[in-house]
Amino acid sequence: MRELIGTCKSCDKEIYCLDGFFNGVITEEKENYCFECYEKLAKKDENPQS
Repeated sequence: MRELIGTCKSCDKEIYCLDGFFNGVITEEKENYCFECYEKLAKKDENPQS
C-alpha cells in the first residue's frame, strides 16, 4: 500500500508511507524531509563552516 503523507520542505518531493514505513524524516519541528535533503541538512548542521 502506498499513501501520500506530504511533501519535502526543501525540494517539494512527494513523501509516501510505503507498506507502513514512512519514506522520509519528520523533524522535531514537525517538518517533513526526503532522505536526500535531510542528509544535506544534517551535514550542514554538523559542519557549518564549509
